[in-house]
Amino acid sequence: MTLPRDDMNPFEAVTWCFDRAANRLRIDEDLQELMRLPWRELKAEVPVRLDNGRIKVFIGYRIQHNGARGPYKGGIRYHPLADADEVRALASLMTWKTALADIPFGGAKGGVQCNPSELSEGELNRLTRRYTQSISHILGANRDIPAPDLGTDSQVMAWMMDAYGQLHGHTPAIVTGKPVELGGSYGRDAAPGRGAMFCLGQWARLAGKDLRGMTVGIQGFGQVGSWIARLVGELGCKVIAVSDIKGGIINSKGLDISKLLQHTKESRSVVGFRETEPLTNEELLECPCDILVPAAVGEVIHAKNADRVRAKIIVEGANHPVTPAADLILANRGVTLLPDILVNAGGVAVSYFEWAQNIQEFRWTEERVNQELQGIMNRACTQVFDLAHKEKVTLREAAFMIGVQRVARAEQLRGFV
Repeated sequence: MTLPRDDMNPFEAVTWCFDRAANRLRIDEDLQELMRLPWRELKAEVPVRLDNGRIKVFIGYRIQHNGARGPYKGGIRYHPLADADEVRALASLMTWKTALADIPFGGAKGGVQCNPSELSEGELNRLTRRYTQSISHILGANRDIPAPDLGTDSQVMAWMMDAYGQLHGHTPAIVTGKPVELGGSYGRDAAPGRGAMFCLGQWARLAGKDLRGMTVGIQGFGQVGSWIARLVGELGCKVIAVSDIKGGIINSKGLDISKLLQHTKESRSVVGFRETEPLTNEELLECPCDILVPAAVGEVIHAKNADRVRAKIIVEGANHPVTPAADLILANRGVTLLPDILVNAGGVAVSYFEWAQNIQEFRWTEERVNQELQGIMNRACTQVFDLAHKEKVTLREAAFMIGVQRVARAEQLRGFV
């Protein structure tokens, strides 16, 4: 296989990982093509009347990549860069992620190209409802189930559920990541970060690594990064650097996370937290830490900066934060990389629990949610670890091989090939 270009678009990068796994598995080329391309792509204009009376037209997408293993599943992203290539890549990643976690879902993703921070609550409400109306004909509790992603949250999911319900009747299982008061699951907010910590802890046990005293740098202090910061101390680690969209901070002696959370609540940024030194998002990736967690946006580690990453363990909290070219550089340097489709599967795992609770109309306790989540993450991590050692491949290659193999088997059983 040819070496990857570092200027691949996001979907090309994910497809490169898929092709490498499928070729190693010796999957028939016709079946590879069936799994490689999205099943359906929907693009819609989303006109919204702004508070000033003007109408602004946003572009929205819902891309369904593969549904061989169950209903399509994937988040809704509100971000200026949520274009077709990005949403297509994220939909593909969801296919392999749900298969790797052995959850009975396929993969999809949605997005609207907008900056939610520039919109009022009323404008976001109207945007969400219009977008939901535009894609509602391909949604359904047994067809396609959205969830929160970058730029969206439980409130957006509540609006989506209500907009869909006005057309089709009360259907709480149509979205996950809802407020608990509207049928959401306990533990869903923390699930991406908690799942990542379960994964890191299980990998350390399998690899015989002692994480106690290790330092951690986290790029991104949103839903994923902030929960990782809260929970990583349970593994004996110490967070020394964090960043958000406005910049970063570092203190080699460690950060007081509870006080930092209060600071961010008041100032809406980690910047300016006491007894720290400032650093940029780019500098955070190269800071002297043992464990690096890119938990913000994609493609932040690439061929031009991979050699400057000093961490020996990378935990991919975000989706595709490392380009394929950088992946090879890091592997050659002996850096251990826990891949995104494994690490951040906690969110979709608890989304699955929420969906099941909605259908059964029976709520689980948070203790049960976390216990079931740990079981899923530990099993997936163990399977990836074992296959990587057996086949002498990286953890990312092993993760893709497991996911691709499961989807291929489902396609064959359904009789598509």
